[in-house]
Amino acid sequence: MEDDHADLMRVGDFSRSSTCRSYSLRRVRDAFKENKGLTDQKHIKKEIEFAKQSFGVIQRQAAIGDMYKTEKLVIENMR
Repeated sequence: MEDDHADLMRVGDFSRSSTCRSYSLRRVRDAFKENKGLTDQKHIKKEIEFAKQSFGVIQRQAAIGDMYKTEKLVIENMR
């Protein structure tokens, strides 16, 4: 399960959009906190599969967002 968490936390690598990165990281962090008390392996696997599916949706959305560029936000220019 720790490997899955680490994989999902690497979401910042797939998008240049700070909005997408911050949403993805927040979503992964919140979901793991919400489900940290789970002990049933079947339910844990179900939640991890849901997280991977959600991650796929976010990746596709980021790819679409990258196709239609806008000017960078002030915060993005600070790097």
